[in-house]
Amino acid sequence: MADQSESAGSTVEHEKSLMEKISEKIHDHDSSSSSSSDSDNEKPESPKSEKPKVFRIFGREKPVHHVFGGGKPADVFLWRNKKVSAGVLGGATAVWVLFELLEYHLLTLVGHILIGTLAVLFLWSNAHSFIHKTPPRIPEVHLPEEPFLQVASELRLQINWAFAVLHDIASGRELKKFLIVIAGLWVLSIVGTWCNFLTLFYISFVLLHTLPVIYEKYEDKIDPFAEKATIEFKKHYAVFDAKVLSKIPQGLKNKRS
Repeated sequence: MADQSESAGSTVEHEKSLMEKISEKIHDHDSSSSSSSDSDNEKPESPKSEKPKVFRIFGREKPVHHVFGGGKPADVFLWRNKKVSAGVLGGATAVWVLFELLEYHLLTLVGHILIGTLAVLFLWSNAHSFIHKTPPRIPEVHLPEEPFLQVASELRLQINWAFAVLHDIASGRELKKFLIVIAGLWVLSIVGTWCNFLTLFYISFVLLHTLPVIYEKYEDKIDPFAEKATIEFKKHYAVFDAKVLSKIPQGLKNKRS
């Protein structure tokens, strides 16, 4: 009986030890799987695929408003304030009608405006005691120096840039720029035979107040057409370059060689 009880106890202990080993293995497996899953979660995410670059006219990357400087001039050109934009365009139209259609001269207009203004103010200042009204308060006008210096500095930079481009073209270094400038001047000379400088300036002013706002509104439809036109132009230019431009000698070095 004692042997049987000892054997039964040993079998029970053996089963307990076996169950403990199995539970330990299961626990180790769970911990390893959880650690592997954690490591998988900690893996860096794959970088997102970059969006395809959208073609924009002139290769711009900023909105149209930023291209025009993002200040009040951009607000006027893009009609952010319709009253101001309409007033500016209406004023330019009035000036063009006066000088172009009515053939009014600038000096005559300035002289008449000054004569009328000074006469009214002079009479009002001397007749206020008779008409029992307060004399006019004429403000003192002082032009600030800083805006004129900024405009002059920017104009100087643009003129120097134009001189540098013309110097490169005249030196025979940039054949492409030479052809572009010649074509632009030729077109400008043709347009000059159709209208005078004032009309050309007015047309440019009107286009500057209409084309940017139209492009900003329909840029998603205009840019694809511009991309197709650019591709076609590059194809034709490549053919022209291979057949004509590549055969033109570039400078004295090419001539000597």
